[in-house]
Amino acid sequence: MSTSRGIIRKVSGPLVVASGMRSANMFDVVHVGRLGLIGEIIEMHGDLASIQVYEETSGLGPGEEVVSTGSPLSVELGPGLVGSIYDGIQRPLDAIKEMVGTNLERGVRVPSLSREKKWPFTPAKKAGDWVVAGDILGVVQETSIVEHRVLVPHGCEGEIISLNGGEFTVTDIIGEIKDKNGKIIPLTLMQKWPVRKGRPYKEKLPPDIPLVTGQRIIDTLFPIAKGGIAAVPGPFGSGKTVVQHQLAKWADADIVVYIGCGERGNEMTDVLNEFPKIKDPKTGKTLMERTVLIANTSDMPVAAREASVYTGITIAEYFRDMGYSVALLADSTSRWAEALREMSGRLEEMPGEEGYPAYLGSRLAGFYERAGRVVSLGQDEREGVLSVIGAVSPPGGDISEPVSQATLRIVKVFWGLDASLAYRRHFPAINWLTSYSLYVDTLQNWYKEAVAEDWMGMRGRLIGLLQEEAELNEIVKLVGMDALSSYDRLKLETARSIREDYLHQNAFHEIDTYSSLERQYCMMGLILACYDLSRKALDSGLDIDKLLTLPVRERIGRFKYVEQSRISEEFEAISLQLEKEIDGLHKEEE
Repeated sequence: MSTSRGIIRKVSGPLVVASGMRSANMFDVVHVGRLGLIGEIIEMHGDLASIQVYEETSGLGPGEEVVSTGSPLSVELGPGLVGSIYDGIQRPLDAIKEMVGTNLERGVRVPSLSREKKWPFTPAKKAGDWVVAGDILGVVQETSIVEHRVLVPHGCEGEIISLNGGEFTVTDIIGEIKDKNGKIIPLTLMQKWPVRKGRPYKEKLPPDIPLVTGQRIIDTLFPIAKGGIAAVPGPFGSGKTVVQHQLAKWADADIVVYIGCGERGNEMTDVLNEFPKIKDPKTGKTLMERTVLIANTSDMPVAAREASVYTGITIAEYFRDMGYSVALLADSTSRWAEALREMSGRLEEMPGEEGYPAYLGSRLAGFYERAGRVVSLGQDEREGVLSVIGAVSPPGGDISEPVSQATLRIVKVFWGLDASLAYRRHFPAINWLTSYSLYVDTLQNWYKEAVAEDWMGMRGRLIGLLQEEAELNEIVKLVGMDALSSYDRLKLETARSIREDYLHQNAFHEIDTYSSLERQYCMMGLILACYDLSRKALDSGLDIDKLLTLPVRERIGRFKYVEQSRISEEFEAISLQLEKEIDGLHKEEE
């Protein structure tokens, strides 16, 4: 591997310009200065290389040496990823803490995957088998719930000469493959992959299966497909981070990759403290046993924010290739865009809107387009899923700013968080009038077959009632409640029930934190049945005030706290009570 050596000519924050780098390539990793700070070449002019440095550059000066490694920024992929906490360039923060204490020191080099730990490898192939890139060579039980599938490296095809079981470190040779040309390729538990290059797959599948999250406003009104992409924009304090945490805890994914990109340190601390304590509903183990955390907080070097999203998505693609469903949560892409803006300014590029670089949209698209439901490489036709959910933090909650707009042009689901809802303590504070999902049409067949034939019809009625409520509220502001007909008052009361009983969800309540599709269907059914029976009662001349004060309404509102095992029993009981109470009103009138 060729190396190129140069001399620092200029230091401007995270940007270093070095001369004598003619033989280096774009995106090569370099070691800068006497401490060997890690950087990456992002621009070349003749023999001058512009380098973004992923560590603090104070104290660097002209005349110090820059050494190119000759290879692009890559991540180590192998057993040991799950449960780890990395910084933006995949340095293990736990291992660094053991070496230098709680404060990150510059120039510290620690391998991303432990070179000492031995992993029990069980082969799935044997000598004489013909394998292609992406085939599963064998498995390592990485945590009690994650089986790490060791894959044939990309670009490798041939006959297995040997493959051994036993305990190995990630660098030990576990076997050998002889390719078509007779070349012997050694196999290890670990492989490397450049972060800016998407991992290949055979075929992309249509997004026609929902990613069930257990959050009613998402699953019912604005669903995301498996392999889909969603954005969660909102002002400070509107609950972006809690929404992301809820999705990490409850979304129907085997592996969660959580990228804390430029957010406040205390938010990442909450994640680190909370995830090991949370019981995974599917396995009963802790959530950390299927989570990879990338922590690049706001006080860490700015340039590493850009690397962190690519590091995270490359790790996510690796687990996708094993055949897992992976959810990648980036919090927040606005901080990444701010890092792009800072580097662009230091490179003296022509600024675009609000100072962001002209290529902001294409960089965001390049990141989000790596999501998808795919058929992985290999001979066994494995299906893998990578769903990407990015939080956006527009200044002042103004989504007309460039990052939000560029994101909205790419994503298909928009969960718009509203400060006024958060102020009223309505969480999740997703505004049902401005949010949307473009996956609804492709998912409707799945909901009809897997949940209920009338799921989509009920969803449409809920949205219709909420939109009518917004129109009626305008009338009430002008002329008062007394000017409304009994039917309009009933609509307002039903919409209030939808908002307060159905859409409002308590993330910290033992039962309400996760709502199964069965519970959601029953809740929708009860609210709409109450509305339909009340309309019929109004048709027959019953008084609206009596209908709005029926005791069963309180019981419908409490249905979300019913234990999962009692859902169908309670649904039947409330349905009977509703009919009895309305029949009782009819008898009183007679």
